[in-house]
Amino acid sequence: MDLSIVRRRLEERERHLSPYAARSFQSRGREQPDEPSPMRTEFQRDRDRILHCKAFRRLKHKTQVFIAPVGDHFVTRLTHTLEVAQIARTIARALNLNEDLAEAIALGHDLGHPPFGHAGEQALAELLPEGFRHAEQSLRVVDKLERLNLTWEVRDGVLNSSKVREDILAEGYGTPATLEGQIVKLSDAVAYINHDVADAIRAGLLAEEELPKEVTATLGGSHSRRIDTLVCDVVAHSWAASGEAPAPPPQGPEELRIGMSPRVLAAANVLREFMFTRVYLWEGRREEAERAQHAVKALFRHYVERPQDIQSDFVIASDPAWRRAADYVAGMTDGFALAAAKRLPAAKQGWGSGPH
Repeated sequence: MDLSIVRRRLEERERHLSPYAARSFQSRGREQPDEPSPMRTEFQRDRDRILHCKAFRRLKHKTQVFIAPVGDHFVTRLTHTLEVAQIARTIARALNLNEDLAEAIALGHDLGHPPFGHAGEQALAELLPEGFRHAEQSLRVVDKLERLNLTWEVRDGVLNSSKVREDILAEGYGTPATLEGQIVKLSDAVAYINHDVADAIRAGLLAEEELPKEVTATLGGSHSRRIDTLVCDVVAHSWAASGEAPAPPPQGPEELRIGMSPRVLAAANVLREFMFTRVYLWEGRREEAERAQHAVKALFRHYVERPQDIQSDFVIASDPAWRRAADYVAGMTDGFALAAAKRLPAAKQGWGSGPH
């Protein structure tokens, strides 16, 4: 039996998506041509390749905000990634866009995040000759280290998934070329500003009633209500992307953007800034972040000086020592990095009993 009938049926369904959706059979392709799968579209293959790669599995031991927390219910990079994928699929489905593409980008967007969250990222950024951004490292993971040979659309969405602090909708480090990629970029913010609130409450840093009144009045007074409000607002505000609006977008389809209404966006930005002030950059967490950065820097310098100590196939042997050290350290889970740092005399001096 010729099972390619399955893929062709799936591709036929894509023809009924919004005229602004990305279609797998119209992909710009892969750097290395692959034989088509008989039963999966190109974007479905990308999703599966990411799910089965080693970097994806390691996300379960990389925490989101709190470093090496005690407790089973704090968000990890893996649970965050799954939440982003769920939100992105919900929005893509509602707007009649390509769910498979949105899911693949979401699952890959944080593969390059180093241990200890943004503290680890900042430490590597200060050390590397070309700086360090986890979105660029995520692309390096899928392209060079795991060699997944993904489609152009997924790679573009992964690379352009990072945001800047000023505004959730700011272009920041780049805008994804597909609407599905834009959905993931926004879904990332929807996920983290909400689950980070829950983690901060769980850690005793916040109480629900401390959230800004304009946030709770606009977005809601609970975790589920805030997510529901944000997702519904994104769909309503971005309805032109569905292809079912009463009239085509006046600015032309190439100018379509996934966004939020001004009122909801303002409340989301207030919540995000509140989290930066009270949690992400809170003075009480500075010591924890500094110790984490000290450990990352000590590990990086050690492996630059002694690359023979790198026991991993997650590096490229022909790369310079600094690049191999960066890839190795960035790929570490929090626990592995903690254990490795405590074995280094240079790290012990500033690490003490370690973060908790």
